[in-house]
Amino acid sequence: MTDTFSFSVHAVDGAARVGAIATPRGSIRTPAFMPVGTAATVKAMYPGEVRALGADVVLANTYHLMLAPGAERVAELGGLHKFMNWPHPILTDSGGFQVMSLAKLRKLDERGVVFQSHVDGSRHELTPERAMEIQRLLGSDIQMQFDECVRLPCARAEADRAMRLSLRWAERSKTAFGAQPGRAVFGIVQGGVETDLRVESARALTGIGFDGYAIGGLAVGEPQADMLATIEAVSPHLPADRPRYLMGVGTPDDLLESLSRGVDMFDCVMPTRAGRHGMVFTRRGRLNLRNARFADDPRPIDERSSAPAARDYSRAYWRHLVKSGEILAMMGLTAINLAYYQDLMAGARRAIAEGGLVDYVAEVKAGWAEGERIGA
Repeated sequence: MTDTFSFSVHAVDGAARVGAIATPRGSIRTPAFMPVGTAATVKAMYPGEVRALGADVVLANTYHLMLAPGAERVAELGGLHKFMNWPHPILTDSGGFQVMSLAKLRKLDERGVVFQSHVDGSRHELTPERAMEIQRLLGSDIQMQFDECVRLPCARAEADRAMRLSLRWAERSKTAFGAQPGRAVFGIVQGGVETDLRVESARALTGIGFDGYAIGGLAVGEPQADMLATIEAVSPHLPADRPRYLMGVGTPDDLLESLSRGVDMFDCVMPTRAGRHGMVFTRRGRLNLRNARFADDPRPIDERSSAPAARDYSRAYWRHLVKSGEILAMMGLTAINLAYYQDLMAGARRAIAEGGLVDYVAEVKAGWAEGERIGA
């Protein structure tokens, strides 16, 4: 254990890195996938189950916890770690994504954003100062600057405006974060898919000085090729001794391609959301268990999965539960998907350490392709 926040790189393979983020609440092995626990819960999972599947850190959301149960209430109850019974590291998103996703319910200006709650219509203001105050009250280990995320594609002028506003908010967020020993604050690179804007944002954030750097505003409508090109353009301009976090990404293929370009941290609702709707990720690709072809399939989901739910029950059984709307389907398939994502990251960490990432990625993708051919 440590009483400070730090990041160390243990090995590199091309642009990819394997390392660890040290925090007072434990180590985060990188590359890392963070399950999303927006409202202080990874949906359909107990915290201990999430940990057992290999997660070192989970994500929670400032905006949603501001609405319910309220940051002050969580603080009075001992902080977010105690509240959700997760004694390990927590990263909190500042609410910047909701600036985009709730665009019809908000008013934005230099000061911040006024939201109309999507729950009950009540009005709430988020500024850089308030976003950081909420994260401090929650007690999260990694706190994100407040930023404006724009949906892609967008006009260059819009990407430029939002990037510069986010930089001004970054300075205010860093000041508001203040001194929190053992905790970290990350800046967020914006700029759409405009390479020069992204580079300018990265350099300016580095000048402000953050404990880590996120690449935000991707996987919001642009092709994967544009996302990867943006990562390639930005990464060389971020400090090599600080973690790099690609926000809200993504598919297993997105993760492999992005970590190959130097990304250390990921989060996405995809594995949990897909599991709740009958979709599972396996070594042989995705399976949509709503399909009739699984009704009489006695095979397990994936006999080599680290999740017992994938090994011990048939595809026919899981399809029955999905079609019947049983809660166990949501629980079991979410566990299978989170296990797959954690196993994917563990394999990548081993491969980078051994200098074999290219072969590992090729092997994984060959498994997906084979599955499509044999209909597994």
